[in-house]
Amino acid sequence: MKKLVRGSTYAIVILFISSIFLFPANQQQEKQVKPRVISETQTYSFSKNINPILETKCLACHSCYDAPCQLKMESFQGIDRGASKLRVYDGGRLQDTPPTRLYIDAQTPGEWYKKGFYSVLSEYSQKGDTSTPPLMQRMLDLGQNNPLPENTRVPDDIQLGFDRINYCPAPGEFDDYADKFPHGGMPLAVSGLNKNEYKTLSTWLEQGAEIDSQPVVISDEDQLMISRWEAWLNQSDKRSKLLSRYLYEHLFLGHLYLNSVSHPDDSGNTAPRFYQLIRSYTPPGEAPEIVPTVRPNDDPHKLFYYRLAPLPGTIVHKTHITYRFDSERLKRYQQLFYSSGWKAETLPGYGYHDRSNPFITFAAIPAKLRYRFLLDDARFFVRNFIRGPVCRGQIATNVIRDQFWVMFESPVSELYSNNPQYQSSVNDYLGLPGERSSLLDFGSQWYTYNNRRNMYLDMRQKAYKQAYPSGAALDQIWDGDGNNNNAFLTVFRHHNSASVTSGWQGEIPLTAWVMGYPLLERTYYELVVNFDVFGSVSHQAQTRLYFDLIRNGSETNFLRFMPAASRQAIYADWYQSSAKIKAKITYHNLDTKTPTNISFSGQQPKEELLQTLLNRYPALTGTDIIHRCNTCNDQKGLSPEKRSSLALKKIAAKSASALAAIKWLPEVSFVRINLDENSEGQASGEKFQVYTLLRNRRHSSVAFLLGESLRYQEDLDSLTILPEPVGSYPNLIFQLNQSQLDEFVTSFENVDSDRSFNRFVERWGVGRMSPQFWQVFHSFRDYMQLTNPLEAGVYDMNRYGHW
Repeated sequence: MKKLVRGSTYAIVILFISSIFLFPANQQQEKQVKPRVISETQTYSFSKNINPILETKCLACHSCYDAPCQLKMESFQGIDRGASKLRVYDGGRLQDTPPTRLYIDAQTPGEWYKKGFYSVLSEYSQKGDTSTPPLMQRMLDLGQNNPLPENTRVPDDIQLGFDRINYCPAPGEFDDYADKFPHGGMPLAVSGLNKNEYKTLSTWLEQGAEIDSQPVVISDEDQLMISRWEAWLNQSDKRSKLLSRYLYEHLFLGHLYLNSVSHPDDSGNTAPRFYQLIRSYTPPGEAPEIVPTVRPNDDPHKLFYYRLAPLPGTIVHKTHITYRFDSERLKRYQQLFYSSGWKAETLPGYGYHDRSNPFITFAAIPAKLRYRFLLDDARFFVRNFIRGPVCRGQIATNVIRDQFWVMFESPVSELYSNNPQYQSSVNDYLGLPGERSSLLDFGSQWYTYNNRRNMYLDMRQKAYKQAYPSGAALDQIWDGDGNNNNAFLTVFRHHNSASVTSGWQGEIPLTAWVMGYPLLERTYYELVVNFDVFGSVSHQAQTRLYFDLIRNGSETNFLRFMPAASRQAIYADWYQSSAKIKAKITYHNLDTKTPTNISFSGQQPKEELLQTLLNRYPALTGTDIIHRCNTCNDQKGLSPEKRSSLALKKIAAKSASALAAIKWLPEVSFVRINLDENSEGQASGEKFQVYTLLRNRRHSSVAFLLGESLRYQEDLDSLTILPEPVGSYPNLIFQLNQSQLDEFVTSFENVDSDRSFNRFVERWGVGRMSPQFWQVFHSFRDYMQLTNPLEAGVYDMNRYGHW
């Protein structure tokens, strides 16, 4: 009892001190900031001269919620807003915190200053008539005056990576910051600005940091498509209103492209124009005014309209979730959702029960249509799980394996979407936790929703047994209608981030998922629609614990296709040690009695089933000569791309016990292989191939949010090699000429210690302090712009190592 009193006393003291010192300081800071004086003569243009430097040297760290000190540089609005000490990602906050979303939660720098932000472009007054340069200038000066030596490893005492502490000095704190972190200037611990870039930025800041924002140019064709969409989405009948709400809640994070027409950017390159679907208080024809709710299914409180708004700023890869939204899509929606005579008698509200259970909220829309909508672009929706804010951080991703394959139940036989009576019997059990985020609600909420989930699985198991007494059959797995490459997906976890690709990539994995409509929809609503990145620890824990149940449900759904006698042994291999206890206490009992309707000939049914599907749908699962082609060894007459793949095949799909170098490899390594060489054997850099080395870590189970290191099985780690950039956060980059590829592979095979791996990186790695760093780093985005421009975006280097 004394401890509780003492803790309360400390809390009151801290709150009191904060009220005396923190808030007056913020108010004083507002008084100290000096209005920017814009010189009549401007030497440089922000759009033509300044922004290209920021995009090249700053944006790789300063974008999205990952941006240090919330200083976002993908648009001029973020730079104008400034920096803040407030943390977006905070797994320990006891209460929800007000969001600080750029473009939404405040509109002017003055409004942002009231929310705890401070300018990085303005001078600040001191005692007397003196003033300090803008904070951005002081950070640039610190970087110029205290550079790290070229081509050297960044010292370990400079904290980098996902877990670093962001020190965000306000202008009055900068001198102390510089004394404590002499190498803390910008760009941080990476090849910095050259003299011309430094001079350009300094002159711009000295002349008042004028921002000449360029007007957004929308082509006539895009404008016509926008008008068609806004008219279609804002129809007044109840059926259309319900459907538009459903579509909005599934597309609000998407980067939508309307036509194949491209527009030239400031550098003369062509790229598609992307838009976002928003709720706006203003109607079509007027400037959009975004409804600033925390979630897309929160109450807007007054009349609103669905609008399409141009996506602001530079595209960064980690949030780039593309979705085609053209006339063919409109035709598909019309055909899919209006081909049957369903009606919406009443419209749902935005209360707790409407937000927590989409199966009841949208029950009027036939589930068969909703499931088809999700399957059409399954990779898009899975990518929302991954590139949305929930999947940033180890606790968000450590309940999934490092590599697994995903497939879907056939919409012809999936029970929920084809049996209205079954739907109505289970809908009440499909609600999702997290809406009540108080710490006091955590235990009761989790207990309630976990029990409901298991009761639902009881009903599901009985219903499937009755509907399919002979068990699961191959035709119950969706075949993509013969041509849809969303049917088979691969998910890779990169410790604290993840990626999804089309097709089945890499070697046959330890686990596989089969998702039906309730699993797919619940995952989307739990991790995307209902997740609040600014939410409390209770909200975040409820979300992630339920995601653990979703993973378990997807895995056991796959086990339905296994022989009944084999299921327990496979399941036990997935849930070893202490996870066996959790399986008995938390998860639903595994069905080990219902038969399968699939014939097996060998003793490894999991591998046999997955290989059968690979053979049955090669156009959709994809070919993989690096990991799954035992006859692909003859390099005669092959293209350069295939020759490189066969050379890398020697180190793929091996365990760390057989290939020790894997133990030193980071999660994601990009490889650039130059194809052009001059007479001296040096790369010209005009043509190159791209590969990704993915380290797949093995664990005895992924059933717990914490204590991951206790379940780590390092000797079972493996290496997946893919002929494309995979992941948004490279940890390391290698560069070599194709003529050096055999030497690269051999030296990798010979790595057996820290020292030898460091020599390997010194030989082939592109270090942070290399003068070539930025050129090579951005060449992967350039590669995507040439090969897959819709998916191109600036990569993030917040997780790049000390190399």
